[in-house]
Amino acid sequence: MTLLTKKPLLIRLSTYLFNNEAKRTESRNFQTATCVLRHVNPTNVKNKSLSSQLWLKRQLSDPYVEKAKMHNYRCRSAFKLLEINEKYKFLKPGQIVVDCGAAPGSWTQVAVKEVNSIGQSSSDQLGKVFSIDKQHIYPIEGATILGNMDFTNPSTQTLLRTTLGDRQVQVVLSDMAPTATGIREMDTENMLTLCYNVIRFAVQVSEINGSLLVKLWQCGQAKKLETEISRFYRNVKFVKPNSSRHDSAEIFILGRYFKGLEK
Repeated sequence: MTLLTKKPLLIRLSTYLFNNEAKRTESRNFQTATCVLRHVNPTNVKNKSLSSQLWLKRQLSDPYVEKAKMHNYRCRSAFKLLEINEKYKFLKPGQIVVDCGAAPGSWTQVAVKEVNSIGQSSSDQLGKVFSIDKQHIYPIEGATILGNMDFTNPSTQTLLRTTLGDRQVQVVLSDMAPTATGIREMDTENMLTLCYNVIRFAVQVSEINGSLLVKLWQCGQAKKLETEISRFYRNVKFVKPNSSRHDSAEIFILGRYFKGLEK
């Protein structure tokens, strides 16, 4: 083999080695960045309580927090609804959805897209999303917002039913949770009260074969709540999406195929 034939081979070999080294360097940099992300230590935590410091550190190290920013969701909880719906497909174009305890609005953002309430897909039916919370909710295109209203107040639910008019609801969502007191029994009781409020409302406004997704905390009464929901929905199951933190006691109950109420 002459030098003229060897040279292209040497060039190709050098290029191959250079590219491989570049890939290895890029891989090392990515792994280093990932390690840094997983062990972020927050700054400016002076005068903050230990619980606040731990919460901030967890937020900074949470990949779903960064992912929510990338996808323009208001908070990481959007991925819980996305995961559950991806598996069970209960949100569909053209549906009427009520989001209870919606603030800051990430579940509403997901619902708006899934039911096509702003006409993203011209080939699908237009849906509608109604969102309610005690806190203020900044406007979300495609959603009717009822902010600064306590869902558990009977007059608020009457107003919500008036807003719905004669429209029946296909999906009722609830990511609500009470303010924690630190007393386990009291917190559990408050959470169950919220759940029963949502169920009572859902069975009054839902269409036959409608769905219900409600959050609760793992507790001894969870099985009883599942039984209660089974009176109204043909298929009921507990769900724990991957985006729900492993150290969190939250779980979700999904009820599908609403049976309707006896007249």
